[in-house]
Amino acid sequence: MTGIATIRASIFQPLLHELDRKNRDAGGLLAAHGLSRRHLEDPYAAVPIARYIAFFEGAARLLDDQTLGLRLGSSIKPVDLGPLGLLFSAAPTLRKAFARMFEFVSVLQGATQAGMQRQEDFTSLIYQIEDPAIWPRAQDSELTVAGICRLSRFCVGSSWRPLEVHFEHDEPPHRAALERFFQAPIRFGQPTNRVLVSNADFDRPFQIEDRGLSLILERHVRDLLAERRQEADIVQGVEKLIGLSLGQEPVTIERLAADLRISPRTLQRRLQQAGTSVRQLLRAHRRTMAEARIASPHISQEAIAHGLGYSDGTAFWRAFKGWTGTTPTEFRRRSVKG
Repeated sequence: MTGIATIRASIFQPLLHELDRKNRDAGGLLAAHGLSRRHLEDPYAAVPIARYIAFFEGAARLLDDQTLGLRLGSSIKPVDLGPLGLLFSAAPTLRKAFARMFEFVSVLQGATQAGMQRQEDFTSLIYQIEDPAIWPRAQDSELTVAGICRLSRFCVGSSWRPLEVHFEHDEPPHRAALERFFQAPIRFGQPTNRVLVSNADFDRPFQIEDRGLSLILERHVRDLLAERRQEADIVQGVEKLIGLSLGQEPVTIERLAADLRISPRTLQRRLQQAGTSVRQLLRAHRRTMAEARIASPHISQEAIAHGLGYSDGTAFWRAFKGWTGTTPTEFRRRSVKG
């Protein structure tokens, strides 16, 4: 198991503003995706990226506006991205600006492929959520790609345009709106999201860099990146301890905290910052192991229940049905047939 991919809570604020402005039920939509305004008030709090993507798509439906991602991306400013956005805008060229952006993108969100590929005449800026199961995600893709274009125009002028734009999703009904914004050829159904930029534009200086300011901002961004890595480390540490403890001893936050040599309160807070909890991690581990073991006809359900720390087979049966919508016996039968 790996840590849960997360995104900073600050990214939700433009979405919540749109929902509030149109008098839509933002609270109901948040609750439907296991989110709360209170948690999102801290811009540095972490939220599972799958919940963010699903919330974004739900917001577009609730607003009846499939151009939502495009509109939000086309109005983004460097300051909206916090210290990383300021570091971006302090660069002397677009190439340097995006090199910084992609180096530190995990400050904003995890599980993301973001980078640059240089060809003879142009450079491709690439963006994609790594997990293919997080779908649909057109709103996030259009926001990010439009944001790349908007940030470039913020730095070098409003007349700037890319050579070409690629989207991984199929052509939407609002293609004309996308073409008006990008002012460039657009291709849909591509392997990944890309923005193609001429090397001449990418390497042309647009300002003299204040190197002292850049160093201060970079130090701050590196500190934020270190915090993100600590969050990932704590999740992976808890996951490992759960795997070692299940079926041998009770899994409690007190025992986990003692093994990690931190207080239970600190463990709870750091897991919350990472967008998860002991209960969620324990549930995920049990489900993964249960589905793997139940597929084997040679292990009894009672043995599986004991190995996963359940008091009896009935408790395991109820939990398994809650996860999968089917009983362990039915799941095993289908697995054997498959």
